Amino acid sequence: MNQPLQIVILGGGTAGWMAATALVTMLPRQRYSVTLVESEEIGIVGVGEATLPQMKNFNDLLGIDEAEMMRSTQATFKLGIDFVDWGYLGSSYVHPFGVHGPPASGLAFHQRWQRALSAGRDWTIEDFSFAIAAARANRFDFPAAGKSTINSTYAYAYHFDASLYATYLRRIAEGRGATRVEGKVHDVEQDAKGDIQTLLLESGERVEGDFFIDCSGFRSLLLGGKLDVEWEDWSHWLPCDRALPVPTERTGDLTPYTRVTAMKAGWRWRIPLQHRTGNGYVFSSRFIDEDKAREELLASLDEPVLAEPRLLKFQAGRRTKSWERNCVALGLSSGFLEPLESTSIYLMQIAIMHLVPLFPGGRPDARLVAEFNRRMDLEYDRIRDFLILHYHLNSREDGELWRYCRSMQVPDSLTRKIEIFRHSGYIEDYRDGLFNAPSWLSVFLGQGLRPEHYHPLADAIPLERLLAELDELRTDIAFRIDEMPKHATFLKRYADAEAANHSALHKAEARL
Repeated sequence: MNQPLQIVILGGGTAGWMAATALVTMLPRQRYSVTLVESEEIGIVGVGEATLPQMKNFNDLLGIDEAEMMRSTQATFKLGIDFVDWGYLGSSYVHPFGVHGPPASGLAFHQRWQRALSAGRDWTIEDFSFAIAAARANRFDFPAAGKSTINSTYAYAYHFDASLYATYLRRIAEGRGATRVEGKVHDVEQDAKGDIQTLLLESGERVEGDFFIDCSGFRSLLLGGKLDVEWEDWSHWLPCDRALPVPTERTGDLTPYTRVTAMKAGWRWRIPLQHRTGNGYVFSSRFIDEDKAREELLASLDEPVLAEPRLLKFQAGRRTKSWERNCVALGLSSGFLEPLESTSIYLMQIAIMHLVPLFPGGRPDARLVAEFNRRMDLEYDRIRDFLILHYHLNSREDGELWRYCRSMQVPDSLTRKIEIFRHSGYIEDYRDGLFNAPSWLSVFLGQGLRPEHYHPLADAIPLERLLAELDELRTDIAFRIDEMPKHATFLKRYADAEAANHSALHKAEARL
């Protein structure tokens, strides 16, 4: 009988343990073995605390109990992201995990909404988003299942402690057959063909493998270091290159959304967890020095600080290939795009989901490698364009960063999207890649871009009927929101971490 193909993952953290858990769950054990090498001496970035709705799909696929995961990671629910002061000072809009009203007769909802505006109504597009209304009211409930009602038109994600999530996944992965090796890599050996063959640890231990997954973070020891895959710099489009994360006590309402507030030289985040609030300042060192950024961050906080801010340095971009020879890079080893739209963990997840159906049974086939790289290129390019849009589409005059971003040359793919929306509100949709039409609509409108025309098909609907339908939709949303529980109330009933900790403590005391 053939020996199982030996998969070696270098690095733990969120990326490493997501990969390990997925592979031991989804690949047949008789054909594959999974070993993860990590060192407790090497810290992890560990500031990614906000996710996208795809995270729930990933957890469900792995058979993870949602309530247990949320209790273990101090998680809260997330319905979207509140952008404050982005397009212009005083602005606020929510990028929701859901649609803005239903389509009709093949026509996007916002085209009908634009006609209503032309008829004199002052309704905002947010009036027709169930997710936004729930977020603004600090309410949460699960979407209605299998229905066509407005309260089925949204999804949700999580805020959680990323280091606790990695610990939680490690427990699952090891329970399902993954092997963990403690140690720091001293050297990497390749075979005669140039494939990675062995990790040499400082302890003298040798970890041999057939296929390697690089989760070593910004160091990219295997893909970037040993295999010398080049880095593609995107900092001319995404100039922020520093972050100062800082935790604070949690006070006030437990909001079911992330808040990101534009600053003169970047932006700061606020992410509510059950046990604390995550905060931080992402900024460009070209437009503010680190000491000044620290002062501005601390001055902006409205909750007591639990630790000193710590400085992280990064560069926006990616490796020109995510898979080279017998090595795939996940997470920061593959690329980095700032956490403005909570895409860091998504990029780990989608790489795993693209990898599994292409996983080699022996030495990788060049056609599988090319297909994986094509898919990941699409993911990175489309997220890149979406992030650039937030910076480029602005009318702020209070900071050099914003003036630079407004005038900079952007990718042709983004220019095309902006111009066709500017003309008639058309939004290009696609099957592969993140962020579909409702997401682009949120940012276009939220940052001040209004289409010059609406689609002529909207005129086919009698105006009185159209206005009555939209008014009824607004009323229906308001009514259903009033029936929803408060986010904090729902969370306490469903996945209260404090209650779970007390219960575990009592059980431990009873055994003594």
